[in-house]
Parts: sequence; structure tokens; C-alpha cells
Amino acid sequence: MTANTPVNPHQQPVIHRYIDQTAWVRACSTIIVQALHADLRSSRNVLLLLSGGFTPIPIFHALAEADLPWPQITVSLVDERIIAAGQPGRNADLLSEHLFTGAAAKARFWPLLDTDLDPTHAAYDASQRLAGESLPISVVVLGMGGDGHTASLFPGASNLDAALTSPAPYIAVDATGCPGAGSWPHRVSLTPTGFGMAQRRLLLLTGTHKLAVFEQACSKYTDARQAPVRTTWETSGTALAVHWHP
Repeated sequence: MTANTPVNPHQQPVIHRYIDQTAWVRACSTIIVQALHADLRSSRNVLLLLSGGFTPIPIFHALAEADLPWPQITVSLVDERIIAAGQPGRNADLLSEHLFTGAAAKARFWPLLDTDLDPTHAAYDASQRLAGESLPISVVVLGMGGDGHTASLFPGASNLDAALTSPAPYIAVDATGCPGAGSWPHRVSLTPTGFGMAQRRLLLLTGTHKLAVFEQACSKYTDARQAPVRTTWETSGTALAVHWHP
């Protein structure tokens, strides 16, 4: 791992740089496991929020066999695509395939969708459940797209302003016309309010292009509507830790 470097002298998100994927996976999974152990010493149950996409899959594999009291850990998602059950593309299916395969299969899982595919209903239910269960969010694991989006907060989304300022931890997102949303413009997403509830925020990045996008978001843009990933460190609460490998 090379020296850790602050990106922005005002906000101070720090990039932890690793020589390769193996070192990155080892470090990130260890951080998550240690955080869960630490929080379970003061709370009977805790919540772990994970992102979809390809980037975190190797970390899911490492966590799958981690020595943790998984029955005391609830896992849920940062965001979800509005897709009918059984169709490819759901983040919940990604966790089923890559995380809930070993010891982690004993964790409790909160999907963001059930049979109701209305994103507004799903976001409301997720927010209400989070409030009602009162589980501390130990770690939120975030990613970033090549357009600077994080969670499902896409630049150009029709209700991005509402998502960025919502007091609710989850919101329905309409990203119609946003290239980064691909074939799934309708989403449920964690909001900056939700980020702020977590005791630790991790942002996972891989590749030189993503690093350049992140650094540009730090140095070129001042408005989170241009690069929503800025909300990961501008939102009040715990500091953001960025973990990158080439």
C-alpha cells in the first residue's frame, strides 16, 4: 500500500491506495469485520449496508466466510433496481450469489423490494423499517460510477435535488435519460441523510479511470448535482474513507 493522500484540502477525503486487488480485498474486508465486531460489543444487533455492481464482489467473497456472529448482523442494500423477481440485474441477487454462500448465510437480510415494484412504496417501507428497528448502521459500503454517481444518485436525474435534500434515508429515484443508469432508470436509493446515519463510510474504487473521476469530483466540481459522489464526504457525520486499487 502506498502513502495515503488527502484529495481536497477543504473536505479531506483520504484515498487509501493498494498495490493490487489482493491487498485491497484483505484491507477492506478486515476493516468491515473489525467494525462489526466493535459495534456488536455495544449493541446486540447491527446493520451493514452494501452496494451492488461488480466492484465489491471480491470483498463479498472474503466476507462470506468471515468469523462473525452473523445471526446478530442484518445486511441490506444501499440501492436497488426496480426489476421483477427472477429477472437479471437485482442487487439482492448479487448478494445471494456472492455473499450469502458461507457463514454469512446466517445473517438476516432486508431486501429493498418485495413483490411490490412501486419505487415510492419501496423507499417509504425501507425508511420506516430503518426507523422502526432502530438498528445502528455499522458500515455503509459505497461505490461510484464513471459519471460520478454514488448509490443511485445520478447526475441529471429528474428528482436529484429532492434526493440530495430528503430527510428520509431512502428515496425513489427516476434516472430516465441518465446514461449511468443503463437499462434500469427506476431505483430505490439511500440518500445523504442515510449516509449520515452510518458510523463508518467506505467508498470502494478500482482502476485508473475511476480514480481520475473521483479526483475530478473533488477538485473541479463544487456542486453535488454535477458529481453526486461529493455527498459521500460533504454529508455531516463520520469521515469518508476511500479505498482504491489499480
